[in-house]
Amino acid sequence: MEPADLERPDPRIRPLRWVVAVLLATGFAACMAKGANQPPDPRLVQASVDGFSEIAVRVERPGELPSTTEHCALLAATERQRARGLMEVTDLGGYVGMLFRFPVDSQGGFYMRNTPMPLSIAFFAGDGQFISAVDMAPCEDRPDCPIYSAEAPYRYALEVPQGNLEELGVAPGSRLVLSGRCQTR
Repeated sequence: MEPADLERPDPRIRPLRWVVAVLLATGFAACMAKGANQPPDPRLVQASVDGFSEIAVRVERPGELPSTTEHCALLAATERQRARGLMEVTDLGGYVGMLFRFPVDSQGGFYMRNTPMPLSIAFFAGDGQFISAVDMAPCEDRPDCPIYSAEAPYRYALEVPQGNLEELGVAPGSRLVLSGRCQTR
């Protein structure tokens, strides 16, 4: 090889450099776009318990002025989130409980497998009208945990620490109102 040949770059390197540069630029642009699609304040949407989102709820009671008191609940909106629920959760991190939202009316029951804290659950129709409520006892990791069901098809189910439904105003005749993002917890 002559010394002049050592100084000349291999002609196959230049296209390879372009390919690497395009891949890097595309990757950078994708990362920026994903970040740009996030909400301005992720705390308002992403909850601290198992990656669930959150939702503001309030309960209105018949014969009373409409409630303006909003509470922040964890939101289980996907099938996977609903299946997971509050399993293994011992601290709600300031949330009043978990709201299970179904895309259509449901008749399925709830169980407390791997759920260490006693809970109360209230079921609501698609228009938010109260259907029924029941207290649920913790159950270890066993396949024979009791199933707790609503008295009629429901669209929403609100789980809270046992005994806290009354504190939220949940009772026969009450109505659940979902108001979007939580403002404060």
